[in-house]
Amino acid sequence: MDLHHDNGTMALGVSAALECHRICEETINYSLQQGGQHAEAAHIRLLTDCADMCRMAADFMARSSEFHPAICTLCADVCRQCAAACDAFGDDVQMQRCADACRECERSCRQMAVAHA
Repeated sequence: MDLHHDNGTMALGVSAALECHRICEETINYSLQQGGQHAEAAHIRLLTDCADMCRMAADFMARSSEFHPAICTLCADVCRQCAAACDAFGDDVQMQRCADACRECERSCRQMAVAHA
């Protein structure tokens, strides 16, 4: 497996993952402040899982780990679920920001996983 990737593509993947991590962390805080459905344990757990996976994927990509395609695939799956969960809150601006970041990270991670598997 060739681990020397196009620096631009890798940098975009790392950037998307770190941005998703940041927005998921912000959304955890926002959700806890909102209470109700926003603060349900399953929702907070999914946001936390997504934030952690995104940070991990960024780390694996940044060091060109041979395992980054597998990590990116898992990250994309978690991001897809997190985006769907955030979309369920309708036109809540913060939740839509989170869903958008998750979709962008999912797209980027899938691209990295397929291109470098």
